[in-house]
Amino acid sequence: MGRKQQVERRETTILAHAKINLTLDVTGRREDGYHLVKMVMQSVALHDEVRVATVSGERKGRGIVLTCSLPYLPVDERNLAYRAAERFYVETGLLLETVEIHIEKRIPVAAGLAGGSTDAAAVLRALNDLTGAGLSLDELCRIGLTLGADIPYCLRGGTMLAEGIGETLTPLAPMPPCWVVLCKPPFAVSTKEVYEEMDAVEPETRPDTDGMIKALEAGDLAGVCSRLCNVMELVTGQKRRQIGEIRAFLTENGAAGTAMSGSGPTVFGLFTDEGRARTAAKMLRHRFADTFFTKTE
Repeated sequence: MGRKQQVERRETTILAHAKINLTLDVTGRREDGYHLVKMVMQSVALHDEVRVATVSGERKGRGIVLTCSLPYLPVDERNLAYRAAERFYVETGLLLETVEIHIEKRIPVAAGLAGGSTDAAAVLRALNDLTGAGLSLDELCRIGLTLGADIPYCLRGGTMLAEGIGETLTPLAPMPPCWVVLCKPPFAVSTKEVYEEMDAVEPETRPDTDGMIKALEAGDLAGVCSRLCNVMELVTGQKRRQIGEIRAFLTENGAAGTAMSGSGPTVFGLFTDEGRARTAAKMLRHRFADTFFTKTE
């Protein structure tokens, strides 16, 4: 009888951070249908936990096994984290035996906070480490871009200017520390549909992205807050009055600036006072369960 093969298990946990948009402008559309954007993105401390394990030496490999703390989320090819694992092994040519992925969701789903993209980015980072593939961050971003335009940003995080379809990233001066209240009203938004409707809209006001960059360079939080702007609110905000109501509530309760993130529907407020931020979040949570007190990351 042959000697039984030893099973080897390696595991790591990655914190997959949410993002907000300090500015978001849609500047055009490519011939292939993708929209061109210019936006300033910022990581926040709110995160999912993505636990990834590779198992080798089993009698029969089980492939990709994905589980999630939210029972209604798909755990197959419909999940971006699952597709990220598949793509990693295709791109590296490594042998796929068993990959176990568990996502502990804290970031609300379909919220404009890059929850799916940040989970996929975490899977790519974890597998690169666990397999010893040794891919550079640029190489991981190239793989990520084939799955979604936000994934390269999620791999890098911090304060970034994103251009093109979101894949051309330029690091910016870090955002001055502040407290953030996030509130997602109880409905989802289709990013694809919002982009399509943007084609018929001509914004009267566009983000002062250059001014935002200068405010960041100066460490001027008041300047940052006064320049928060997202043209997609013209589409999402007109359909759903809760977005304007949440912004008004946050302002009335101490936020120095408010905006919608991504295609929505999550609204965020930036606070200089931790106590006022906590109180605003507590009050808002009575009406909207998906309300979070966090900070810039």
